[in-house]
Formats: sequence, C-alpha cells, structure tokens
Amino acid sequence: MFSVKCQSSALGHLLSQILEAIKKIKSGAPVGEMDPAAAARYATFGFLITVKRLLLDRLIFAPGFLLMFYFVMNILEAKGWRDFESKMRGSYWTALKMNWKVWTPFQFVNINFVPVEFRVLFANMVALFWYAYLASVRK
Repeated sequence: MFSVKCQSSALGHLLSQILEAIKKIKSGAPVGEMDPAAAARYATFGFLITVKRLLLDRLIFAPGFLLMFYFVMNILEAKGWRDFESKMRGSYWTALKMNWKVWTPFQFVNINFVPVEFRVLFANMVALFWYAYLASVRK
C-alpha cells in the first residue's frame, strides 16, 4: 500500500532531481542519471512517518483520551470515585481494545487516503457510532 505521504516524499525527491538537472543543463554542466533508489528511500521515510504517527495516536493518545472520557463522564453524571473505579475496572480495557480495532484502520485510511478537506467529516461519521458504543459499554 503506497500512501499519500510515501508518494509525496518520493515525488518531492524526484522533483528535486529534475530541477537539479535543469539547472545543470542551463549552466552547461553534465547531467547525471535519475536516482530512483533515492526516491524509494524518501518513500520509505514517508511511510515510517505515517506509521510513527499512527502508533503515537493509538498507543499514547487513545488510552489517555479514553481515560479522560471516562473521568469527565463520571463527573458530568455526578457520580463518585467508587463508580469511576468500577466503570474503569469493568469496561475500560474492553473499550480500549475496541478503540484499537475500530480506530486504527480508520486512522490509517484517514491519514493516508482521505483528502484533508474531508478528514473531519470522515472522523465524525465513525465517531457517531463510536460514542454509541461507548454509551452502551459504560452501562
């Protein structure tokens, strides 16, 4: 799977090679061959950035935001610490595993293939069903 980040990184390097060749042609200097391996290295870097972003979101932010959701809902429901602990013990881990199952593939698609102007809409469609799930699992 060749993500937008991979493509833009590789194309950026290819564009650099083309511009450098044009500059050399204008100055009369010899022009070397295009270096597709260098473009592949840039594509690999773009892919690694995508994976890093996805892992950071899924392993750091998701558990924290889910914990914050549980805590804020507990406060808004005017419930005590014991109820918070009970809900955390009873459903947090289940909800977090479901979060990883639902949001990880969605985030991969959203980051790599959805045009920027549609990412919020796409996320809100998934969030509608996600919050319905959270409401039921916290009961």
